[in-house]
Amino acid sequence: MSRFFRLSTVVFFSLFFVVGLTADEGMYPLSDISRLDLKSKGLEIDISELYNPDGVSLVDAICQVGGGTGEFVSPDGLILTNHHIAFSGVVDASTPENDYLRDGFTARTREEEITARGFICRITEAYRDVSKEVLEVATDAMTPAERSDAVREQMQKLAREEEADRENISCEVSEMFPGKSYVLFTYRIIRDVRMVYVPPQAIGNYGGETDNWIWPRHTGDFSFLRAYVAPDGSTAEYSPDNVPYRPKRYIKVAPEGVGEGDFVFMLGYPGRTYRHKTSDYIALYENVILPYLSGHYDYMIETLEVASKEDRALQLEFANLLKGLANATKNYKGKMQSLARIALVEKRQEEEEALQQFIKANQTLNATYDGTLIELRQLYKDYEARALQEIVTSMLGRNQYLALLTSVIRAAEQGEVSEENIERMEKFVDQQYGLIHKGTQLDFLAKLLHDYSTLPKEQKPDAIAVLLGGAVDYEGAVEQVRSAFEGSVLSSPAGIKTVAAWEKKQIEESRDPFVVLVRALDQVNKSIIERRRTRDGELTRLEAELIDAKMAWQQRDFIPDANSTLRLTYGYIRGYSPADAVYHSPQSTLRGLIEKNTGTEPFNAPARLVELYNTKNYDRKYEDALLEDVPVGMLYNMDTTGGNSGSPVLNARGELVGVNFDRAFEATVNDYQWSEEYSRSIGVDIRYVLFIAKYLGQADFLLQELGVH
Repeated sequence: MSRFFRLSTVVFFSLFFVVGLTADEGMYPLSDISRLDLKSKGLEIDISELYNPDGVSLVDAICQVGGGTGEFVSPDGLILTNHHIAFSGVVDASTPENDYLRDGFTARTREEEITARGFICRITEAYRDVSKEVLEVATDAMTPAERSDAVREQMQKLAREEEADRENISCEVSEMFPGKSYVLFTYRIIRDVRMVYVPPQAIGNYGGETDNWIWPRHTGDFSFLRAYVAPDGSTAEYSPDNVPYRPKRYIKVAPEGVGEGDFVFMLGYPGRTYRHKTSDYIALYENVILPYLSGHYDYMIETLEVASKEDRALQLEFANLLKGLANATKNYKGKMQSLARIALVEKRQEEEEALQQFIKANQTLNATYDGTLIELRQLYKDYEARALQEIVTSMLGRNQYLALLTSVIRAAEQGEVSEENIERMEKFVDQQYGLIHKGTQLDFLAKLLHDYSTLPKEQKPDAIAVLLGGAVDYEGAVEQVRSAFEGSVLSSPAGIKTVAAWEKKQIEESRDPFVVLVRALDQVNKSIIERRRTRDGELTRLEAELIDAKMAWQQRDFIPDANSTLRLTYGYIRGYSPADAVYHSPQSTLRGLIEKNTGTEPFNAPARLVELYNTKNYDRKYEDALLEDVPVGMLYNMDTTGGNSGSPVLNARGELVGVNFDRAFEATVNDYQWSEEYSRSIGVDIRYVLFIAKYLGQADFLLQELGVH
């Protein structure tokens, strides 16, 4: 039997716990919840209230929405999530005349609720282990690339079969441990999501990128959406005839909130973590990938901000992209700083050396795993040599001009030149071309081509040098790209439309520098895809071996890395010490928000909020008794990552006390390593949510729906 088939196919494992009131590392999958001894940690309700495969539980109140997590908080499909999760929907609905992003949005009746375009809501309905069915398609005779393809295709096949023709249902097979365990998840899909209440940007993004990933936070990062379905309960696109979705379970609000030291837990959909990766993987990201991406995103941000400085319409057009870039680059910088500070690469290297010695000392293990770490190291060494080529090629493929031209060329190469197809393509060109901002997209293109030109000779096509015309710096690259653009088919929709009618020979013989570039990059991309197929196949096998070897060495099982499937984590409201002689307490207040206020974005607190603070003309029930102030932010030692945005922070009774939205700067490294010492996540206190909804939004109707009077 091959090493591949000797690997364990057990999906989830029993877990080890730390005694005392400390959080444990772990984003626990559904099947592990019933095994957790949360009563000893502070939970006051039965564990079946969290997850009950045979009945209704809190899990049924959790959904995926807008790339993050949301929670149903009323029987009428009301969803509480983050402002930054609702952000793209707000931007899409905004114009300079009706600037919902700047001013906020309130729907005082169901009829006033507006579509959050592009949003869908997914609710986990069921799961089952399909490891055996997935892995049985792989054979010893397959190459690594073939094995990778076979496993991926089997995952897709199983999902399609499970989904069948069921309406409202989507199925996915998720890899829990590479080459070891796979789970098929069934999701209920809701396609009509509408905005109910979104606070103004001066609340929902108070502090902007200055405060992003930083504690203390004073951001009211919350919004309310609502899910709608057809009158018969089935999934439907937007229709005025649709009715609010009736969730199996919704979460009750605890308006009294929580305080320092209190037990809390969270259910949500964390994105990706990489805690079972080797030192070579982490070094690749720390030294190559993260530095390049953070630097390139900084450049893109500056370019977009300069282009839109005096144009509000353009600011709204760029808002989603800018927010995503700013969030990512600061995250990457936090990762790099923390990786260096905790010397994670060196620690993993020491661990791997000890593991290798353990393997060598055991004859049976040595026969199977002796070469595992060595092969992994060589794979990542080869990857590192071409990592920037892969990144820049991928980014070039997303450039709006090149992506449009690529689509047209591929259609033309397929010979689809019928009158109907040409007409369809011309409409597509007009639509897409109208979305392109010429100046920024050409500058982005020039920057990427310049970066490409610095790669080793064997990694870059001649088309790069031809287009750049000998330019050796970025400014020269911009000049060359703009000059070449003016004489290219790319310079107008009419020019691109002519390409749609070309025959294959015309495309091959074209001297248009951008046509030549697209065709050259297509060949590079094909070679990258083949290289990745082989690499992914090898990694699947080797990483499965690594997990088995580590389990034998440490005599314990591991929690699978986060992969956007529903997880639970728990901990306590707790501060931390980010540096010598510095301590951060775990609650921020309205006083701190006012102290930061400068009247200028991003610290431009609404005048009404300043007045409320100064006059104290509000119900004191929104204050914390110990703080003697309205609590704004909260800090806790739960294990979170991207995708947990919008997750409910729940108290010991399973009631809503906050909404998760961020991590502390030091905790950006959570994706690779969790620590009780520095891993802290950030949420907005439910009392601040209620306070803002009532006094700034005049949304008493929301408080009534939440059952808070």
